[in-house]
This record gives sequence, structure tokens and C-alpha cells, in this order.
Amino acid sequence: MKALRFFAREDVRLVDIAEPVCGPEEVKIKVKNCSTCGTDVKILHNGHVNITRVTTMGHEVAGEVVEVGPQALGGFQVGDRVQCIAAVPCGECHECRKGWMEVCQNQTSVGYQYDGGFAEYMIVPKQVLKVDGLNQIPENVGYDEASAAEPFACAINAQEQLGIQEGDFVVVFGAGPIGCMHIRIARGVHKAGMIALVDINAERLAMSADAVHPDHVIDASSVDVVEEVMRLTGGRGADVVITATPAKITQEQAIAMAARNGRISFFGGLPKNTGPLPAVAHPWRERLVPGPQQARSGVHLNRPSAGEGPDHPTHPARTGTGGLRDRPTRRSYQGDRRALTAPQGGGRRRGPAAAASPVCTALHECNQSLNSRSCVCQRRVGWR
Repeated sequence: MKALRFFAREDVRLVDIAEPVCGPEEVKIKVKNCSTCGTDVKILHNGHVNITRVTTMGHEVAGEVVEVGPQALGGFQVGDRVQCIAAVPCGECHECRKGWMEVCQNQTSVGYQYDGGFAEYMIVPKQVLKVDGLNQIPENVGYDEASAAEPFACAINAQEQLGIQEGDFVVVFGAGPIGCMHIRIARGVHKAGMIALVDINAERLAMSADAVHPDHVIDASSVDVVEEVMRLTGGRGADVVITATPAKITQEQAIAMAARNGRISFFGGLPKNTGPLPAVAHPWRERLVPGPQQARSGVHLNRPSAGEGPDHPTHPARTGTGGLRDRPTRRSYQGDRRALTAPQGGGRRRGPAAAASPVCTALHECNQSLNSRSCVCQRRVGWR
């Protein structure tokens, strides 16, 4: 069969290999669709620490069951239409027992430790079946939509941690598929208020805006993004900022534009050797900054229920993922927040009187004091 195999950095080949054999505790599928992730591109150029052998790439996989091992878990049958998880938790560590399977300390992955879906056939290993990681695809969901379930679940998880509230002003950096998913979820599930989409590629920005209809479109190649967001919010800043792009400048801008008690998701990882980010501006403003996200184990495919037509936020026509919905979360938003930085010296102190002469840390480093909350840099990056 044909398979796209990783041999080394800058060495990925479409080759002929033997069709895989299904073991007694495994399920074999005929791959119908495997989406390309930005991580696949990174692997092409940089490799990955978890790929230690020649491996078939691809981790956003949907297909049809063609063989079921006699001891395979899940009760699958030949002909079942299925979607496979990408990140595989162990199900046994402290984090998994707490229900935090997306941060499992023993996690393995399809397309890394296990051969992935850029092939005609793929073996679903027993480790996936053990954690209920092979999902039935509803009849009204296509294979292409189902293969997008994994990144969509990552976006759901990120927004759960952000705790988006009705009416929040949301900024999404990155006009690619992930950015579009974030806009759909923020608006359709969390009932966000105004949503701004930011990108430096005018053509892609226009195409994505036509698909998901953000309230504001900001071309970062022609305007100062932070100044524009501050203008749109009357100087208050954005309640929620999501950086769905691997660019450090967007993370710096996110910190600069976040409102008091603002929440920031560094959803897109950064390239190697990017360097440190500035500390969160004004620690007493209680900004939340979670890092890159993975899929929550509680996210699963459901067909839309009666009355949920094309205008419903989870309908395939709206999401492109066939009615993905989330089970009730097993942890609260507030209980899962982790501050990126905190004031030194023990307890949580509030207000400028507790700080020792904070100064501007913007790109121009004007070193203006906080007293007037303004500087020649216009808080382009932030304060320390």
C-alpha cells in the first residue's frame, strides 16, 4: 500500500509498504480521510522528539473498519465508520485518574509512536481502544468533517479553560482553519460579544471572514493591532485573546491588548529557539495565560438533536465537524487557571502601591513609569 513516511528531517517520502496486519487486540481501518495539521509541517522540517523510527505520519484520521481483532475492546464491527483520537492518554496516571487526560504524563500519539493515517490502511492500537479513543461517526457526518474532530476538540478545550462569558470581546489571531473554529465556538457555544479576526495575509483574511463572519477584520500588515483593539474597546482591551498562529509577535500583542481579568490562550505553539516572552503586564490585573491545547477526552461526536438545523452552532453546516459537542466538563474554569507570573514575595498582592516601580517593557523600551498608564510605546508589548 501507499504511505507517507517520515525518515528524517526534510526527508518525508511517499513509499510502498506492506499492508499492516491486525493483531488480536487491535482494529484495522481503511483510511478515508486524514487531515494535514500544522504540526505535520513542523515534523517535516524539524522532526519530533517522540518520533524515533521511520513512521507513517498523520494524526487527524477517519476511516472504515475492515477488521476487528477477537480481543479488541469497544465492540466494533466491520463496516463501522470511525474517527481516531490523536493524543493517547495512558488512563492510569494521576492526571488521567483526575480526568485530565489531555495532560497525561505518559501520553503517546498516533503518527508518532504509532503509525498514522497518511496511508491506505491504519492499525488502531489497543492503547487507543483502552481509553475509548475510537469514535463512531454519525450518519450525517462525512469523513472529511470527522477527521477535523481532533483540532475542533482542542479548540473546545482551550475555550473551556478561558471561561468565555456572554458578551466578551474576543480577538482571534490567525485566519486559518483553527482560527475559524475558534470563532464558531466562541460565538455559537459561549455567546461571545464582538469578535475580531487578525491576520497578516489579506487574501486569507478575506476568505475566512467570508466563511465565519467576524464582527471586525484587522489586517495586521497595515495597522497597529493593539491600537486598533484598544480603539474598538474604548481603551479597555480584549476580554479574551486567542493566538492560533505560531508567531511570537502575536503573543506579545495579546499580552498588550488584554483587559483587566483578561484571558489569553497561546493556542499555537512557537518554533524552536523563539526566546522568552515578556512577563504578563500588570500582574495584579489577573490575566490568565494557558498554553497550547490538546483535545479533552470528554469531547465526542454527536449528531445534532431534533430541531438543531443548519443554523444551530453545532450543526455540520456551521462547524464543518459534524455536530461536535462536549460532555459536561469534569473541572471548573476557575479551578483550572494557572497564572503565568505572580508578584514576588508570597501572597497575591493587588494594586500599584504594592509594586516596585513597574516600567514599560514595550519594543521601544521608553522606560516610562506606570503612573499615567500611558507611554510613547502605547503599551505595545506590556509592562513590568
